[in-house]
Amino acid sequence: MLKILFFIWNLLVFLLYGRDKQRAMANEWRISEKTLLLCAFLLGGLGAGLGMLVFRHKTRHLKFCILVPLAIICNGVLLYQLI
Repeated sequence: MLKILFFIWNLLVFLLYGRDKQRAMANEWRISEKTLLLCAFLLGGLGAGLGMLVFRHKTRHLKFCILVPLAIICNGVLLYQLI
């Protein structure tokens, strides 16, 4: 059950990064960086990382290039402890 929830959450975070990229290209209201990073650290690091790569979004922001991989590592450690 935990694996399914983890997959669904990361899919949602991935889509969130994609939606923010769409909004950036359309010059519309954006999702805050705080929200994007918070989602990454709340077990959505994998989805955030894939979203950055696939959508080429936030890849020039040093903050994201450091914190999203850190979130992936923290998420992995936490999941290892839970399983």
